[in-house]
Amino acid sequence: MIIESSTMESEDEESLLGQESEDENSELSDSELQEAFAKGWLKPGMNVLVDKTKKHVNNVEGLKQCLAGFRKDLPWAERLDMTNLPAEDVIYKAEGKKPAVKIGDVNPDDDFQREMFFYRQAQATVLDALPLLSKHGIPTKRPDDYFAEMAKSDQQMQKIRKKLISKQLILEKSEKAKKLREQRKFGKKVQVEVIQKRHKEKRDMMSSVKKFQKGMTDKLDFLDGDQKKPREPSQAQNKVAKDNKKGPNAKRKYKDQRFGFGGKKKGKKWNTKESHNDVSGFRAKVANAKGAKKGAKGGKQNKRPGKSVRKKTKSRS
Repeated sequence: MIIESSTMESEDEESLLGQESEDENSELSDSELQEAFAKGWLKPGMNVLVDKTKKHVNNVEGLKQCLAGFRKDLPWAERLDMTNLPAEDVIYKAEGKKPAVKIGDVNPDDDFQREMFFYRQAQATVLDALPLLSKHGIPTKRPDDYFAEMAKSDQQMQKIRKKLISKQLILEKSEKAKKLREQRKFGKKVQVEVIQKRHKEKRDMMSSVKKFQKGMTDKLDFLDGDQKKPREPSQAQNKVAKDNKKGPNAKRKYKDQRFGFGGKKKGKKWNTKESHNDVSGFRAKVANAKGAKKGAKGGKQNKRPGKSVRKKTKSRS
């Protein structure tokens, strides 16, 4: 067996080229391909694409044998299969209209038409299957004492329950905090209103007191304070109030009480017949200067000198 060295070298170079291309993960450039073709490394007809015709096989006998192998003639109660057309559109039927879409005209790309077709077909299946189920004695309602094992374990359901309870508590706390904040805002508002009301009452009371002092009013209602149900004045109080309205005001009364009631001021200390005859306040010791005051020398009172004597003493000095 003779192997040419040139062919071996070309094979080695091709293998090296393939390894480099695999390592670099990139195709050869046009200049490199032209250089390889010029050196004789590439030959025409080495890579030829051949389209193979696909052979379609329709083995009817084999399909029938496969079908007979897994097919079982079971009663309908074991199969529970239904093949039927969709139910009639009750709304269009009641209104006397034709259905908007027929069975063969359903557009598979229209989601609404497709889902409505499935819904009506399922509705027709239920209407046809219920009589068959009752005929074969198959119950269609769940009994009262029916117990079905849950898909999730009790531990998982307890975790879910705890999580739901925690979420509910968080929501309740947040709602409670919101209500407290609103109550605080409302409480501050009410407090400010109460303080303003007190200040206003104080100002009104001070103005009423000033008016009463100046005699501009004779009412003392400001002393009663905030009484919800004021007492009804009696007849005597009404009479006094009427008299006060007719007579002088409070300021005039106070001045009359302090300084007198007007009229004649001179001659108040003059003796009258009654005062001259009244000797009940006479004291002999005081009148004769026998009862000397304590601290006086010789029991005699100091007498003031006369006017002429005072002038003489003044001129001497």
